[in-house]
Parts: sequence; structure tokens; C-alpha cells
Amino acid sequence: MGANHLSTSTVIRHVKAWKAFDSRGTPTIEVIIKTPEGIGRAAAPSGVSRGRWEVESYPSGGIDEALKIVENTLAPKLTGLQAEDQTAIDSLLHEVDGSPNFTNIGGNTAYAISAAAALAAADSKKIPLFEHLSRSARGELPLPIGNVIGGGRHARVGKTDVQEFLVLPTGARIFSEAAVANANVHSEIATLLEAKGKPSVGKGDEGAWIADLMTEEAFEILSRACENISDLMGIEIRIGVDIAASTLWDEKQHLYVYNKDEKRLNEGGQLDHVQSLIDRYGLFYIEDPFHEGSFQSFAELTKAVRDTLVCGDDLFVTNSVRFEKGKKMKAGNAIVIKPNQVGTISDAYETAVAAKQAGYITVTSHRSGDTPAPELAHLAIAYGSPIIKTGVVGGERVAKINELVKIEKDLGERAKLARINL
Repeated sequence: MGANHLSTSTVIRHVKAWKAFDSRGTPTIEVIIKTPEGIGRAAAPSGVSRGRWEVESYPSGGIDEALKIVENTLAPKLTGLQAEDQTAIDSLLHEVDGSPNFTNIGGNTAYAISAAAALAAADSKKIPLFEHLSRSARGELPLPIGNVIGGGRHARVGKTDVQEFLVLPTGARIFSEAAVANANVHSEIATLLEAKGKPSVGKGDEGAWIADLMTEEAFEILSRACENISDLMGIEIRIGVDIAASTLWDEKQHLYVYNKDEKRLNEGGQLDHVQSLIDRYGLFYIEDPFHEGSFQSFAELTKAVRDTLVCGDDLFVTNSVRFEKGKKMKAGNAIVIKPNQVGTISDAYETAVAAKQAGYITVTSHRSGDTPAPELAHLAIAYGSPIIKTGVVGGERVAKINELVKIEKDLGERAKLARINL
């Protein structure tokens, strides 16, 4: 990734790290990198329902140890390198760490440096980040998928068993129209919840409404909201779900436990349940319908359904090795790309390219604890993802949406919205 012709304008002159906070108020690492002509600043997001095979967020000493590593070890080695040579930057991070999962410097440390370097290079060259990272990016903007009813580990009380009920405006003509559609559905859900006598008790980590609903009640409200806004705007709006099944999986009993729905399902029962939801509600997108080790069930569901994206997040954790295993088994037809799951922008790019070559749909995604920075919008374009998962409301979510609105405006007639063909 990055330019082939290096220049002195992108030579790293300054690297500094400090402790900042994500959208949940959780401490995270933030890094600034300066060149003679530009500045890049990035902080690592964090997920609360982390996949088992994600890289380690921090070394054993936590953020404080990570800050010392940046100051004493990484900053001296990075100084003098070309910020625009993304491969060299990210290779250095692996070399210094020396482990397969960033145990020694931390994946969040690696991501913050990797992203800050990319941003510094783009700023130095006065070009958009997506253009710096991918010369082949042609201005195709991703469709936004957003969380509008939330539960699971993204909420505390009065919540659904399922983690995310999602909306995707597949019929939108331009990105800004898609963003409006998602916001309208979010607002319409609040109205429908009040009419049902089950008003929201607040919002979850990603800005979705939290309400005392059974799974099927939530689907009924989401379906109605999408129908109402679809009729209002004259575009098709589809629905989806992130079950986050690993959070429901009881390893000892080998059962999926739905406390509110009062269901206890074995692997076969979960497969039947998920297929029923897809058939009944016409789900266009279903993420993590089985626990993070269940490649076989992913494969069986993918074979059984049509016109549905079966997406792996915890299953793959943006890891190219795990993706290769899933590809061979034909587990899923879509994959979530979260750069800090795997540590660097280059590692995430490698997985995204492999997935696209295998015919998988890539979904570049935020984390539940995110930062008010827009670079994910550029990464989605650079990775060629036809979908970006970045929420609907909330400053840290809207930052990415507004960046895509701006990119659309800047591109003018060259801008086009991705289409998904299953």
C-alpha cells in the first residue's frame, strides 16, 4: 500500500503517544506522527465483544507500558522512515513485536501508529487518505449499514438478546441519501416504540435504541420502520442483524442461551432458528449467527440461503489465516474488516484483498468503543468495501458518515454508490 515514489516530504520527524479516551470513556492510545509537510493523528478504537483470535490490545503492562514502548523503542526506529511507505512501517511494527498476535507492543499500539503514519503521508502529499492508500480506488462509496435497535453486550438493562438490529438502504442512489434513510429509520423506530408502549430506555454503545423487546418484537418494529421510510423516500431499505452469537454461546453446555427469549438452542437448533428469521423477515444481512469456532454451521447456512449476506466477524477477526480456512469450507459469503483486530492497515488490506478475490463481500467496520475520527471512511474506499458499518447517530459515528458525504461532494460526477450483487 502507499505510493511507489517516495519523497523527503514524508520523512518521519516526530512520533509521540499519549493516553486518550474512546466513545465509552475507556482509555486508549493515541499517536501523532509529523513529517516536514504533514501531520497524522490516530487513536485505537475498542470492542466489548472481542473475538477470541483478535490480536492482543496491549502488552501485559497495559497502555502505560505501550506508551513507554512507543517512546523508548518505536519512535527512534520510526524516525527517518518514509511515512508513505506503509508496508515498511507495518513490517517494522511486526519486527519489533516479534509475536504472531502483537503480544509485546499491543495491537492497538500498532494500529494507532499504522493509521497515524498513513494520515501523515496523505497530509504531506495533500491528497485524500483513500487515494494515498489505494491508487485503484475509483470513487466508489460504500453503502452504510447502521445499528438502530441494540442489546447484547452493547447495552446494560432492558435489552434484546441479539446485539444489533441493522438497516441497509440498498436502493439509495447516492451516499447522502443512504445516510438520510438510516437516520430516518432510527427516528421512526423511536416513534413506533412509543406507540407500542415500550419506549426506549436509552441508547447503547453505538447509538441504537435500547428497549424491552423480545427478538421477534424488535424485528417487527424494524420491519415496519423500514417499510414506512421506504414508502416515504421511494427507495428499497433492507434489514439485517448482528447476533454476536459467541456472546450467547455457553461453552460448557454447548448451547446458545437467549435469556429474554427464554430459548436454549443446540447447534442444529440455532441453525433452524436463524434460517427461520431469514425467511420470515427477508434478512439481507446476518452477522455472526454462530459462535466464533463454528465454521461448519456458517458453511451450512451459506449453502442453504439465497439473497442473504452471511457475514463473519468473530469467526475471521480480519485474520488472513482464519479467512483461508473459512474460504476452503465456504463458510459465509461476507467478512467484517476491522483493522485493529489484526493490528495494522496493511494486514487488514491483505485480508480484504484475499476476501474480494474469493468473491466475499467486505464490510469495513467501526468498533463499539470508537473514536471521533473519520479515517474509517477512507479505509472502506481504499479496501474496496461495498459496505461500511459505522452506526447511524452519535458524534463518533457521524464523523465517518460526514466524511463520506464530503468525499461524495468532492468527487462530484466521479462519485458512485456501491451495488451488491448476490
